[in-house]
Amino acid sequence: MIVLGIETTCDETSAAVVAADPRTLAPRLLAQVLRSQSEEHRPYGGVVPELASRSHVRELTRIIERTLEESGIAPAELSAIAVAHRPGLIGALLVGVTTAKALAWAWQKPLVAVHHLEAHLEAPELGGEEIELPYLGAVLSGGHTDLYRVTAEGRERIGATRDDAIGEAFDKVAAILGLGYPGGPAVEKAARGGDPAAVTLPRTLLGAESLDFSFSGLKTAVLYRWRGQDARGAGPAPGAPRREDLCAAFQASVAAVLVEKIGRALDRTGLRTVVFGGGVTANRALRASLAESLGERARLVFPPPEFSTDNAAMIAARGLRLLREGRLVGLDLEPEASP
Repeated sequence: MIVLGIETTCDETSAAVVAADPRTLAPRLLAQVLRSQSEEHRPYGGVVPELASRSHVRELTRIIERTLEESGIAPAELSAIAVAHRPGLIGALLVGVTTAKALAWAWQKPLVAVHHLEAHLEAPELGGEEIELPYLGAVLSGGHTDLYRVTAEGRERIGATRDDAIGEAFDKVAAILGLGYPGGPAVEKAARGGDPAAVTLPRTLLGAESLDFSFSGLKTAVLYRWRGQDARGAGPAPGAPRREDLCAAFQASVAAVLVEKIGRALDRTGLRTVVFGGGVTANRALRASLAESLGERARLVFPPPEFSTDNAAMIAARGLRLLREGRLVGLDLEPEASP
């Protein structure tokens, strides 16, 4: 089986061709082309939905053509077309879904609708990891910080973002500190030169039983400290913190919350494997903290860095699984912005 995957949920335009290994059925990447829109959105400090949609319109068709050329696969050899149809920016999703439906009709190929967050949890298999059900899934991305119990019957969300998602918090902290966009890599780089113990920041846990996440208070605490106030904004604090120390303290607080919440989820579910997905998993400091604190309690499975951010390879990999299960959709497929 060979699947063409299409990804346009946000600000990456990507297409990929993935084949199932004939012996193990594991996804094997034949070719991928990915175009990031970071430079287009950088002047605005974040993704502008209208600009993202227009960029997808300009680039997607030629990216698909180039991907097929690099893979050596002709349209007639494809088994199906898989497209991310939710969640994401509705205009951006519309471009990918409309293109996928047009190609499925023109090439007379089955169409597979892929949930973007489920695809993130397929990404580690592209790096050769073997994942057995059941497992605890942790999606750490720009728009989501969610925990799932994943079984043969499906996925159940057991923890969710209440306000700022983890990647959004990184971007906002970077904006506060003048580090530019995208914020995640910038904060991680600055944190390498900082001392996390030099600044005290809160760790929001939302109660002893909660598996949900909240990072808006932490982001606001960074703002107050950068302005020379205490973390609650109640009054002045002695000395202005270094930018690097604030980044290191912020990153340490994020890691502590992740460790606590994932640890709670492991205790509650009895699961012993954690599969990570999403762009924030590319942060090496967070990976190291999670491995150090949870590595003896569970098997931690991370995607390769190149498959951490949004990409079409993970869409095609998820599409392969859905195709094997016979979960196809019709040409009436519509994009959905919500998870």
